[in-house]
Amino acid sequence: MEARRSQLSFADGFIQEAVEDLWEPWMRHADQALNDDALLTLIQQELMKRCKKSKTRGRKATPVEVILRMMLLKHVRDWSFEILSREVRANLVYREFTRVGGNKVPDEKTMGNLARQIGPELVEKLHKRFVEIAKENRIVAGQKMRLDTTVVETNIHYPTDSTLLGDGVRVLTRLMKRVTQVAGKVGTKLRDRSRSVKLKVLAIARASRNKTKAGQEKMKAAYLKLIAMTSRVVGDARKFSREIAGGTKKGTRKVLQRTKKQLDQMIVRVQRVLHQTRERVIRGNTKTPNKVFSVFEIHTELIRKGKAHKENEFGQLVLVQEAENQIITHYQVCDQRPADSTLFVPALEKHIELFGTAPKAVAADPGFFSAANEAKAEELGVKRISIPSLGTKSKARKEKQKRPWFKELQKWRTGCEGRISVLKRRHGLERSRYKGPDGMKRWVGLGVIADTVIQIGTQLAKQVAT
Repeated sequence: MEARRSQLSFADGFIQEAVEDLWEPWMRHADQALNDDALLTLIQQELMKRCKKSKTRGRKATPVEVILRMMLLKHVRDWSFEILSREVRANLVYREFTRVGGNKVPDEKTMGNLARQIGPELVEKLHKRFVEIAKENRIVAGQKMRLDTTVVETNIHYPTDSTLLGDGVRVLTRLMKRVTQVAGKVGTKLRDRSRSVKLKVLAIARASRNKTKAGQEKMKAAYLKLIAMTSRVVGDARKFSREIAGGTKKGTRKVLQRTKKQLDQMIVRVQRVLHQTRERVIRGNTKTPNKVFSVFEIHTELIRKGKAHKENEFGQLVLVQEAENQIITHYQVCDQRPADSTLFVPALEKHIELFGTAPKAVAADPGFFSAANEAKAEELGVKRISIPSLGTKSKARKEKQKRPWFKELQKWRTGCEGRISVLKRRHGLERSRYKGPDGMKRWVGLGVIADTVIQIGTQLAKQVAT
């Protein structure tokens, strides 16, 4: 696998000349920043792990610089892989920017397979390198820091217990059908209850619209039948799993073992949904810990940020911290929903790790406030801390929060909310379209990198203009 294309095509010279004056200003300067060997080395080392001899054997793979630039363009424009491939084929500027030139553009399947090889750890390293590039070009110095949190939703439908049970039955039935196709009709026979379960899910949806006592009783009765049906499907799935392990069901070993693993995984998830449904419907307990909100995106959490237009959000909490010139210096996808105040000190320590010194000024919203956080920030060397306190304020505290520098930093802090809005509208961070917890981290990280590349290009263009 080559880091860069070793040989230009005859058409490349014509493309360069034809699009010379068509580049967006940020893109021209970002293109220069992307000519960084360290970035390509990081990706090349990761992709070579697929096969030890991939560097010297086999047909020539897509060059690393093409992979990097194609992935960045995808997240800059918030395109799907299909649209990415089509747009690059049709646009000479994009061909030049991605270094495809006159060569064949990688199709959506190729890009999807390559993208999955770029894990969340590599994405973090790439982002760190982009921050270093911003430092080297004197775009960011780490004199100021602001931070905020947001929710990036997982790509799921609105969760209800009935629809989750329906999803579980559908997947378990599909997996058992696959086993039957491979192993034949031996051992436990498959009984397809999908249609009955679907009808019960629809009946519950209709009954839920009736808020009378009779309507609620009807919905509860439908739920009890749905629980019973789902339990039988889970029981059948467990028998299938045992028979695969015991050798009763025989066939292509790899297919059966892979299907058994998927069965076992889904059985556990559906059992958790059954438990929370019984607790709510039969016992009236709505406070079940560790609720499941999707049998596919199991890492999904229910988060309430106090938004009037969206009371509940289903996804993961993401921390975004910035320095000067709107450069995002660090991001974090939280595995579990923490209090914002617990994220402040680690974020400050991360800033010191990146820049070697504490920022002179820090700004955050009241959710990050605590006396311990302010004391720790002062201990680490922060001169001005602009975090409004919660609750009753002392006279000294009121005077501090009225000072001009405190108010100015709070005005600057609101820019972080604007940056989050840009990430969601321009780069698709409203909802992650990659699967699983690692997919969420990759989606967020690549969206942040895309924004960082645009900001680096924009600031370099301003430097040239002045």
